Amino acid sequence: MDLRASLRDGLIAGTINIFLILLGLTTLFGEMVQNWFELESPTLGAWLLLLAIAVWGGGTAARSRLEKSALGAMLAGLVSGITHGLLLGVFLFVISTLIAGGAQLRQWLYQLNEQAVEMLTFGQSPAIAALIALGLVTGASLGGALVVFVWARLGVRDSLRKGTGSMSQSIRGIPAVQSFAQSKYRQAVVLVVLAAILLVAPQLIGQYWNYTMGTVGIYVLLGLGLNIVVGFAGLLDLGYVAFFAIGAYTVGLLTAPEPHGVMLSFWAALPIGVAIAALSGILLGIPVLRMRGDYLAIVTLGFGEIIRILSKSDVLTDFSGGPRGVRNIAPGLFGADVSKANYFMYFMYLILLGIALVAFITHRLQNSRTGRAWMAMREDEDVAEAMGVFTLKYKLLAFAIGAAFAGLGGGIYASRNQFVGPEDFTLMVSINVLCLVIIGGMGSIPGVIVGALVLKGMPEILRELDEYRMLFFGALLIFMMIVRPEGLWPSKRRQMELQEQGKTPHDYHTATG
Repeated sequence: MDLRASLRDGLIAGTINIFLILLGLTTLFGEMVQNWFELESPTLGAWLLLLAIAVWGGGTAARSRLEKSALGAMLAGLVSGITHGLLLGVFLFVISTLIAGGAQLRQWLYQLNEQAVEMLTFGQSPAIAALIALGLVTGASLGGALVVFVWARLGVRDSLRKGTGSMSQSIRGIPAVQSFAQSKYRQAVVLVVLAAILLVAPQLIGQYWNYTMGTVGIYVLLGLGLNIVVGFAGLLDLGYVAFFAIGAYTVGLLTAPEPHGVMLSFWAALPIGVAIAALSGILLGIPVLRMRGDYLAIVTLGFGEIIRILSKSDVLTDFSGGPRGVRNIAPGLFGADVSKANYFMYFMYLILLGIALVAFITHRLQNSRTGRAWMAMREDEDVAEAMGVFTLKYKLLAFAIGAAFAGLGGGIYASRNQFVGPEDFTLMVSINVLCLVIIGGMGSIPGVIVGALVLKGMPEILRELDEYRMLFFGALLIFMMIVRPEGLWPSKRRQMELQEQGKTPHDYHTATG
């Protein structure tokens, strides 16, 4: 038995459970189970979630030892369970002791209130609660190892694999399915069906979800723009929010009655905002794009902070509204203000149109000579330059196009909210967009959409966990880098790079290195 690997699996499972407790997911799941089955307490549901992770950890530890010996697989599950149980038991002992001593952990960890800790400790003393946790987790881990052992001995996996394969062959053998698969119009049919769904959905989901999904859509626009800079060209930009702010402020200042009273229409102001954002990308790029890696990241981060500080400066109050921001931005669409009843629905359609346009442009660029030059730069800038790629030109192009997409998102954001202020454009916006690009899959258009749904859609669904968003982001990034470094929906090229035969993902540099 590989003791080190079993200890590692137990530590991973225990760390996951501690994160679930800190994020409040155990309490949330416990309350859901309590409501479903009309239980007196959420304790059962909370521990079901924790023990499910223990079962997974024990099964994972046992799975890789099955080929050597059955006894070794069970011992691996036991070691994993004991490690997991000790880690969780010590954690529960410490937090229950601190709360019993009067410590106000909720000031720093919002979900660790007295009720949540009492639920996890069964109302027992810290020492007894730790022992109970050790016993339950160890038993669950052994159960997971036993399930994996029985599963393998009965050949369930092979049977399921054969059954799935035969079912897949049967489906592919249907004449209608064969005809559709061989048709050159199949992609067009899929796109038409998807477009029909997207046209109908905003009318069915209501104002709240139109607003929520509209926010996700704006982040998709930002992610597609940053994907060109980071995913295609390999340039680490931590000040991307600056271009988002420039587009938003431009549309706001040109359409709001104050402070300048220009009062242009939305459709006239939006192209101006996009153009100014693109010009800002070029102006920033000219002096700094000869830098690489960390130096470029630091300079772009500084640029983003300069834009935010200038926007909230009292000196520029007469120009940009200062700390008060720009209010009463005209939301004109199609020549008239949209009605309040359908306000967010119309903007949802506008956002979907913007995503379709930006995704089309990105796809065309990805498969063009420009896209190949960007990817060559991303892999090795020196080699690309030696092969005749004018790297400075393509860097400026990447920055300009990425900034233009951010400006488009900013213009729509300002008009939809009818307000922009300095606090809308903090560094965390850049971090969020970079996270969704990495988690979704750098260089992948569908990956950006999936990343935005995960990082912006899930926190809206689980609003009770909003205080722990960054903790969740950090844990998710660590998990993704270990388990799936290419992203949730990677581009084919990057997936081949990371999964090339005989190499592991850790053998490669990241796209921004």
